[in-house]
Amino acid sequence: MIKQADIVVIGGGVVGCSIAYNLAKAGAGQIAVIERGYLANGATGRCGAGVRMQWGTETNCLLSRESVRLLENLPEILEVDGDIEFEQGGYLLLAYTEKMVEQFKKNLALQNSLDIPAYWVTPEQAKEIVPHLNTEDLLGATFCPKDGHANPFKVTSMYAKAAARLGVKFYTYTEVTGLTVTGGKITDVITDKGTITTNTVVNAAGGYAKAVGQMAGVQLPIFPERHEILVTEPVEPMQTPMVMCFYHNLYCQQTPHGSFIMGIGHPDEPETFNIESSWQFLTEMAKRITKILPPLANLNVIRQWAGLYDMCPDRTPILGEDPTIKGFYTAAGFSGHGFMISPIVGQLMAQTVMGMPTAIPINMFSADRFVRGQLFVEPSVV
Repeated sequence: MIKQADIVVIGGGVVGCSIAYNLAKAGAGQIAVIERGYLANGATGRCGAGVRMQWGTETNCLLSRESVRLLENLPEILEVDGDIEFEQGGYLLLAYTEKMVEQFKKNLALQNSLDIPAYWVTPEQAKEIVPHLNTEDLLGATFCPKDGHANPFKVTSMYAKAAARLGVKFYTYTEVTGLTVTGGKITDVITDKGTITTNTVVNAAGGYAKAVGQMAGVQLPIFPERHEILVTEPVEPMQTPMVMCFYHNLYCQQTPHGSFIMGIGHPDEPETFNIESSWQFLTEMAKRITKILPPLANLNVIRQWAGLYDMCPDRTPILGEDPTIKGFYTAAGFSGHGFMISPIVGQLMAQTVMGMPTAIPINMFSADRFVRGQLFVEPSVV
């Protein structure tokens, strides 16, 4: 392990790898990425792989819109051969209450003002998009054909390869055990494999971001929340878009390989690092999804797993330097949508660390918004 680095990124998920690449591209000097497991070991490798621009706040709409534009050409941008399996089959968001209809139409006005091509569909039109959809009690839906999904392992690997080509050092199976802060400034990152002297740390540790912050004496309002997912056997193509329902708190998509991926969260569960899966999830998932998409009852489940959302109270990430510790930056609190906005987050964080103008203003993402009470509540999270 190197003894000194200009910047240490803690977390080898897609966000950390994107940040490392963009820092290296900007000429930030020697960069080290520390990951306690393998790359994409945490939330990235356990996510539902969806990418959507249909959000209820301008900030999240902008982040996702710019990330979609990057994902559409990522291999060329990174100059790495490969396929990230980015398929833009759309997202169909279902509305079951008048309050949801009102919120969705408000969201659409915002999205359309930002050049996001989402639109309202009736229950009959929704069934044309997904023929096996049960429209009983459905009041309508929104659809954006440019939404889709990509392979999180391949996206992460592509960023890591591009970063390594630019000299970034990756240390996997290496755990950060402490941070040294002297005179209000970061000075060292202590790991179980050695200590790296540095004056800049980027906390991209996902569900563990709060614990990493505490090592520097920073109290981040981020907490882990367990979410469970399952994947079925592959079958012939029958569903192009992701079907998402906030009313039933679920999402479901068919991958390019034919398997269906679907999941639900546990918002009422106490704060935990538990990533065990449960039989209760399988029962509840089957009950909910077969009501909405009845033919899926005939599919065999291949496996199921769990992962952690790094939740923020307003469902909006924390991006930027901590106001109390110089050199300590956070990129976490994505509340389940870190993968889909990782391309632009990498750019924004690199620009912020380097003191450059950012492509999108990110002052609103500062952690001190919680002190000021100026939250940006995202209404559209499963």
